[in-house]
Amino acid sequence: MQVEIDLATAADDVAIRGLCRRAAIPGTITVRYEREPDFSLGCRVTGDEFQVVVARDREGGEVVGVACRSTRQLFVNGLSQRLGYLGQLRVDQRFRGRWLVSRGFSMLKQLHEQDPVPAYLVSIVGGNREAEQVLVRKARRSFPAFHWVADFNTLAISLGATKTPLDIGVEISPGSSGQVCELVRFLQEHGKRRQFFPVWTEGVFRKLPSLGLRIEDMRIARRNGGIVGVAGLWDQSGYKQTVIQRYSGWLEAAAPFYNFGASWMGRATLPKPGAMVRSVYAAFVCIADDEPQVFASLLCELFNLARSRAFNYLLIGLDAGDPLLPIARKYDHVLYPSRLYLAEWPNGGRFYEQLERRTTYVDIATL
Repeated sequence: MQVEIDLATAADDVAIRGLCRRAAIPGTITVRYEREPDFSLGCRVTGDEFQVVVARDREGGEVVGVACRSTRQLFVNGLSQRLGYLGQLRVDQRFRGRWLVSRGFSMLKQLHEQDPVPAYLVSIVGGNREAEQVLVRKARRSFPAFHWVADFNTLAISLGATKTPLDIGVEISPGSSGQVCELVRFLQEHGKRRQFFPVWTEGVFRKLPSLGLRIEDMRIARRNGGIVGVAGLWDQSGYKQTVIQRYSGWLEAAAPFYNFGASWMGRATLPKPGAMVRSVYAAFVCIADDEPQVFASLLCELFNLARSRAFNYLLIGLDAGDPLLPIARKYDHVLYPSRLYLAEWPNGGRFYEQLERRTTYVDIATL
């Protein structure tokens, strides 16, 4: 089978979405990341600019592979830096093999040379040995060098019974358009302590409602009038869907028993194979001085807000070494581990070696 690699056009959207329905991501929980009704909407949240690369079967013209390259401003060593992100990788099962991925990376390298950035973030789901083997351990000449930067934990928090709000001496209120400037200043001032925290600006913030984030769904914690913490509820189900294909290992045997007990205890049950996960993201998590009680209070607010809107899971992603992670882990959850890499094409610089040792923060809603 012969394929050609090219940039996607609007006419490819239906075929790309069909590929998303066919291509599953392996692991203890095998999932499909579908992108209905428009694949490009899911790419828009990954960066300020993006390009979609597709592989087409020359005989029938069918799209059999896709990947997205995007760029955005992130904090690196406390300073704003334009970096890339490589993601949305899907390959049809029939065409899986190093040669197709290698040709795809050749195309991505060409795009990089036309619009260079120091490096790219790449996230690989835990248990996806095929991806690690092909991309990291036995990379080909066209591949960038992959450097591990952090282990990352995504928690799918089960939205069971409503939680009692915490009384810790802070006032928590919804966001409003009049608070955007102050909110952005806080995110930039305190977010820069984290490696790869997004550089949110007022202009970007005001575009987010079209992508499912309403300013009213932000929660702002204040003490003595000043902001001490921020977190938001980001619903992307209108253009990004996670569908469970199957469970494996111990979870396959345990899922029926877990669901039986969960229904009695008022917890969210694990979706059946073939069902969509009714989930929403906890995003923009930024806490002054990593104050644990402020984070705990904001997470409780998001939990209750998500539950009131009939979601089953609240998704939050944190560095495995983040001091806030133990608080999130107190909730009933399903853990999805992953590894965060920095991919760098040799271009005269060693960006990875310049990184300071800081706790990372990657907003999983933008992956």
